[in-house]
Amino acid sequence: MAKKKALTEVGDTELLEQLSESKEEFFNLRFQLVTGELENHARIGEVKRSIARLLTELRAREIEAAEAMATAGEEVDG
Repeated sequence: MAKKKALTEVGDTELLEQLSESKEEFFNLRFQLVTGELENHARIGEVKRSIARLLTELRAREIEAAEAMATAGEEVDG
């Protein structure tokens, strides 16, 4: 998984792809845990943190875009 610094340099579509892959991996890990096939239990925590990092970066970009739209709207109105 990419580090936080690298996440800021990645495009939105790639972030969404990574998020999808991480969620799928998390699902598979949970399935393996239930069936008793999981060997590395620490991987579940790693994937959960990875998902959280991706969601955090996406949300930060969403907030940044909303603020940019708000300031652009103020400049037009004002």
